[in-house]
Amino acid sequence: MEQRKTRIERKTYETSVVLELNLDGTGESSIRTGVGFFDHMLTLFAKHACVDLVVTAEGDLHVDAHHTVEDVGIALGRAFAGALGERKGIRRYGHWTLPMEESLVTAAVDFGGRAMLVFQADFPHAKIGDFDAELVSEFWQAFANNAAANIHLRLHYGRNGHHIAEAIFKAAARAIRQAVEPDPRVPGIPSTKGVL
Repeated sequence: MEQRKTRIERKTYETSVVLELNLDGTGESSIRTGVGFFDHMLTLFAKHACVDLVVTAEGDLHVDAHHTVEDVGIALGRAFAGALGERKGIRRYGHWTLPMEESLVTAAVDFGGRAMLVFQADFPHAKIGDFDAELVSEFWQAFANNAAANIHLRLHYGRNGHHIAEAIFKAAARAIRQAVEPDPRVPGIPSTKGVL
């Protein structure tokens, strides 16, 4: 199988992001975005998706973390799209239900070429420490759009914002890991259309 690696550089007036992704890694990561909670989420994402991930981001954090989080989501989505290429030989679909303390989240993913995010999770507070809780959905929206993936994320229940966010990132990571795994029974495009 071809190496499924890619490097993305994204520079705007608001942020500068350099990202390296290896879909067939072991979960190693080096994350530096300047946003501590977000670094934590990306580190556990890499571990549970079993991808190697390097992210270096500089953003206008004097404003807030919005542009940094969104632009890393854009870069990561583009990295997945680039590493998957024509998406031949992958399982395409993945799903996972994951408990994190009192929280339970289900993630379902389709790397079928259509961008869509359905995000059903309410956070009990607007902030998780210094991190805006609404940026969790902003990240996944940016990722879905740029990976051309259909992602559904649903919080069944939970009361701690940190646990909810962590369950979302871990469940999504596990579902994505399933979806991008090689499927030895389907060497071609996993679609009756013949293209994704």
